[in-house]
Amino acid sequence: MSIFVDKNTRLLVQGITGKEGRFHTRQCIAYGTNVVAGVTPGKGRGKIDDIPVFNTVGEAVDKTGANCSIVFAPPQYATDAIVEAADNGIEIIVAITEGIPVQDMMKVKNYLGNVRSRLVGPNCPGIITPGLCKVGIMPGFIHKPGGPIGVVSRSGTLTYEVVNQLTLQGIGQTTCIGIGGDPIIGTSFIDCLDAFERDPDTKGIVMVGEIGGSAEEEAAEFVSKNMKKKVVGFIAGLTAPPGRRMGHAGAIVSGGNGTAQEKIAVMKENGVHVCEDLCTLGEFCAEVFED
Repeated sequence: MSIFVDKNTRLLVQGITGKEGRFHTRQCIAYGTNVVAGVTPGKGRGKIDDIPVFNTVGEAVDKTGANCSIVFAPPQYATDAIVEAADNGIEIIVAITEGIPVQDMMKVKNYLGNVRSRLVGPNCPGIITPGLCKVGIMPGFIHKPGGPIGVVSRSGTLTYEVVNQLTLQGIGQTTCIGIGGDPIIGTSFIDCLDAFERDPDTKGIVMVGEIGGSAEEEAAEFVSKNMKKKVVGFIAGLTAPPGRRMGHAGAIVSGGNGTAQEKIAVMKENGVHVCEDLCTLGEFCAEVFED
């Protein structure tokens, strides 16, 4: 099995006529994802690579039965695209767009609390269930189908590094998710950990965090109280200077809080198997998960 996306996913691409949207749509199709529609307001005519393009999400859902969307809209339009997808019953909304203002995301986060749609991102690489479905911008070839390890990460590039190391160790993945590194995101570490815990094919999880905020500490406490499966953790930013944002908008140590050292300590206290050297993470996982 998997979490969030699988062979039954019918993908809608919001912003399909843009350069990035068109390129990554082709990559998703090449991987085997069932892309059924595209949406660009005012350009809803004809097809792109045999994919019908519509003016609205509502029309696309009515005509194609899309149940998942990926958002490539520019920052000034992305929140409207997310809300439109949610209004039309899209179950999983993956927002690739980066640079969405925090104030806009606060409004979206509040709105999504009243609907059943799940938002992944923004500013994320997306989700992939290896061998079945790719909803994102990740390189599909580094992933190994067949499980048994789930991966969840705040960082896109670190997701790729971790997945590649697992694959080189012969360890397959059930689903890999980049949740995004912005201060306000739709799906949290805890959401993913809970879903992996409930997935019978996932036997262990790798959680990749970074400095800033308290998401990793909260996730570690969740692991201790609610999970039976083994979790390997890694925190990026061990040498980052306080007060300086590193990479993501949410990756900043302020007032001495959110340091890598603090996160690592809390993770260890709560039973997470922490790897402190990224270069050896694959080998570390092979040892932890060999049971």
